Amino acid sequence: MAKYEQTAEQPAGQQPLVLKDPPWAAFLAWLLPGLGHWYQGRKPKAALFFICIMGLFVYGLYLGGSSKLGWGRVVYYGGRDRLPFICQIGIGAPAFPALFQAMVVSSGGQPWCGGFMAPPKPDPIPSLHELAILNKELHGYWELGTVYTMVAGLLNILAVFDAAYGPVVGEDGKKDEEEDEEEDKEDAKEEPSPEPQQDGEPA
Repeated sequence: MAKYEQTAEQPAGQQPLVLKDPPWAAFLAWLLPGLGHWYQGRKPKAALFFICIMGLFVYGLYLGGSSKLGWGRVVYYGGRDRLPFICQIGIGAPAFPALFQAMVVSSGGQPWCGGFMAPPKPDPIPSLHELAILNKELHGYWELGTVYTMVAGLLNILAVFDAAYGPVVGEDGKKDEEEDEEEDKEDAKEEPSPEPQQDGEPA
């Protein structure tokens, strides 16, 4: 795999940021929050992303499960109908167990690890459908855990862009600098030139 570096634009007065192999760093950042930034040597930002994004994701898993029903049940793969998983998979490898559990269940096997991230079992009677039971037993924590894990996945997508392209430089800052330069030029034009001194006048 070819290795190359890319220079990201930085605000005025700061050294340009050299991004190491942006495509590979972006993949690593998606695979595990902060891993791409660690690879690029941006370790403080890597630690920040890992702690914040993974903390949000793990807390969502905690809210959306129990020892009785299985942990992490809010993250599961249910095909095209499971739209929240599109956001949740944004966190990368931490959501992979849901894909594995879905393959196991679809092949007729029993979920592993106490049903961790296992999809709910269908039932012809709606009230006995495991999804209905999960919502009933966990109350509002089911929806709250779903939202937390979705937000964590979406935040990691932003981290992926940061690993690929570097921090975003605001357009307002650029405009302010341009306006300051124009004002300095106008001030220089408006300043009156010193009048020539006549002979005999004190300086």
